[in-house]
Formats: sequence, structure tokens, C-alpha cells
Amino acid sequence: MAAENNNRTASDVNNFEEDVSFSHITAVATGWMSDFMFLSLCRSFKESKRDEFNETLSAFQTIQKLSLKRNEKAKICDFLARVMHGKLLDVQFEDDASVMPLMSAARLWSDLKNTVTDESLFKNVAILLIVQSVVVCLEKGERSSASSALRWFENNRELPQGLRVKLSKIVAQEETYHPFLMSFSFSRLLETVQSYLDAYLEKNPSDYLLKAASKMVQSSHKTEGLEDEGPRDNPLSKKASDVTEDRKPKRKLLSTINTDVWKPDTCKKRHFSPRRISSNASELSQMTENSPDTKKVQKTRKPPQKWTSQLDKYLKDGVKRHGQGKWSRILMDYDFEGRTGTMLKDRWRVLMRAHKVG
Repeated sequence: MAAENNNRTASDVNNFEEDVSFSHITAVATGWMSDFMFLSLCRSFKESKRDEFNETLSAFQTIQKLSLKRNEKAKICDFLARVMHGKLLDVQFEDDASVMPLMSAARLWSDLKNTVTDESLFKNVAILLIVQSVVVCLEKGERSSASSALRWFENNRELPQGLRVKLSKIVAQEETYHPFLMSFSFSRLLETVQSYLDAYLEKNPSDYLLKAASKMVQSSHKTEGLEDEGPRDNPLSKKASDVTEDRKPKRKLLSTINTDVWKPDTCKKRHFSPRRISSNASELSQMTENSPDTKKVQKTRKPPQKWTSQLDKYLKDGVKRHGQGKWSRILMDYDFEGRTGTMLKDRWRVLMRAHKVG
């Protein structure tokens, strides 16, 4: 029987080769596998699972070697890898050791512009990458690295004048917890990139293999359940039960079908790691929002002063230039004495209720 099945399989392959080129079949199958790994990478990124992300990225890169050319999903994965390691200054993705992960991500983000449907989202990510490239250095106490990052953006990327002035002042005074930076936090960068991924996957579905595998798993669960229930329907068992039917009270049979969600067995880990500059690479950075220093500064920070007519004028001019709701951009054009985008929005509502805006 086994020999017959092998012969049948071999003949099936020969029939396929007569109809289509096996290389074309390989290309399609490779595309499905690549899409599945791409989805897995996006999921690991959203869940901030760095080790799982690195393992999946290694597998994705192996599959990509089978492709004839690199597609835009490969570029997106490269971009995500840099953002995922953005807080680690000792990780190197480029030959130039001075180019830190988020700086390298900013370079790749420019190449991905045609994959972004929302222009405002593209600009927001670009600004967040610039700000966080500087802030990450300040959080590590690397003022010189922060200055170098700012100069790199001035020379290699388009840097808004207002943003350059603000960041230069923050670096000079080493104001790691400046209120302006609260509107451009690393967590907001991650959330904005996740929004980009959601929009991209909606426009470019990559779930064919995922759906096929899900159906297979669901089908196997049903089959296992039927096999478990088989002995209860056996005629011999039924006759035996008929003899003792009057002696035993009837019991309610419980279904043995496994309803747990299927999870793949843990595979042997593939180790993926970008090049590291120093030997202290295992030390992971903490989010500044949770650090004791941050909380201390937030408690001791003086509340903003009252809104003046000059600040109201800045706000009105900013809305006139950028439009209502563009608080982050308005913050870059004027000095609002430490106020955040939320404070600008609240003040604008006050002005509208008082009919002080046209």
C-alpha cells in the first residue's frame, strides 16, 4: 500500500510538471510562506515580543532568499526591526557605527512612502523618528550622541526648522523630560507604526496560508472528537449496555471534543541578533514613563502659567496655518512655555466657547 501511494504521489508530481513549471509552483508557495511570516512579524511587533520577533525575522529572511527579488514587505520588516531595537544604542544595522537603529529606520521610512496611504501618518512617523533618535540618547546620558544624531538629520534628512530649534535647545539643556517630548514619546511611535501596519494589511491581505491552516486545524479538532466518540457507538458495546440498562441509572455523556485553541509546538529557537557595538547588549532599556526619575520629575514640575493673549495669538495663528487638530505641528512653530498638544486642544475649545475665534 505504501509503495502504491508513493507511486501515485510521483505520478501526480509528473502530471503537475506537464501542466505548469515547478519553478512557478515554488514561487507561489514561497510567496504564501513569506506572507505568513510577515503576518507573524507584525503580530510580534504589536505585542512587543522582541525575542519572538527576532526568531521570526530570521525565518522570514531565509524564505526571502528563495525569492527572485526583494519586495516591499521585506523592506517593511527591515524597518520594523530597527524600530523594535530603537531603544538599544549598542545595536548596529549599518556599516556606519554612528547611525543608531532609529536613524536607520528614518532612512528606510522615506523609501516606504509609497506604501503609506495617509500622508499625515507618514509625516507623524517621520517626526517621531527624529525626536526619539535624540531622546533615546539623552535618556542614556549620551548628550554628545544626541547632538550627533541631530546633526545627522540636518545633513541627511529633511528637518523642519521649528523642530530643529526646539530639539537643539532641549539637547543643550539636557531636558530629557521636557513637556514637548511628551507628545512625541516612544510609545506613541509604536502606536503610530501599528496604525500603519493595520492600514497596509487591510489594503494588502497576506492571510491566505493563515486561513488555510486555521481551517485545517479546525477540521482536525472535529475529526479527533468523532474518533473519541466512536467506541460509544460500537454495536457490541451497545448490546452490553442493553443488558445492564435497567440496573444502572442513565448518565449524561460529556463531549470529548477538544475546544481549546490550537497552538503550535515550540520550535527550536533560531538566534537572530543585529551587530552590537558594546558588550553590555543584554541590558534592556526601561521606558522613561515608568522610571522613578520620570515620576519624580513629573511630581516636582511646576504647573504652566495662565494663558496670555500672546499665547492665544500663537494658537490662533497655528490653527490658521496648519488647521484644527494639528496640535503637534503647532507646538513645533511656537513656544508655548511647556504646554502639550492636549493643553492646546483644551484651550482651543475654551476660545471657541467664548466666541473668541473666527
